[in-house]
Amino acid sequence: MNLESLIALLLVVLIGWYLSFSASRLDRLHHRVETSWATLDSLLQKRAALAQEIVVKSNLDPATAYLISTSATAARDANLVERSSAESILSESLKLVQNAALDNALELPSELLVELSDLTSKVKLAINIHLEAVHATRNVRSKLIIRLFRLAGKAPLPVRYKFEDDAL
Repeated sequence: MNLESLIALLLVVLIGWYLSFSASRLDRLHHRVETSWATLDSLLQKRAALAQEIVVKSNLDPATAYLISTSATAARDANLVERSSAESILSESLKLVQNAALDNALELPSELLVELSDLTSKVKLAINIHLEAVHATRNVRSKLIIRLFRLAGKAPLPVRYKFEDDAL
């Protein structure tokens, strides 16, 4: 074997290794997006359940109770297309509750208020983690070599949801 064929073989092996490395990295990023979304979804479901509990255990006026109850139900039952607007409405409804509780205009058990505050913090953190995972995956998928060799396979492009930009 001459030097030129050895160099060509080494180059093919290096390119193959790089493509394999890039594909496995992209797979890990996609997995990270999926797990971060699952965590976020779980926290959002808990938040909707807590909103229902707040309606039951507080002295909300009927209109506010109806607003929170329907927004929590809508957020729980919404499909992915409707989810963003439903979560935004629930966030706004829960802000009303938190503000009313802080102004002492609402009798709410303190453990529910603490749980709502903790859950809101966890949701904010989960949103940040999800957005970072989506951003990293999209950056890698935008590289020419990833697109040229179709290393993403049939995995859908990760998306951001409008409610992730809301101030909770």
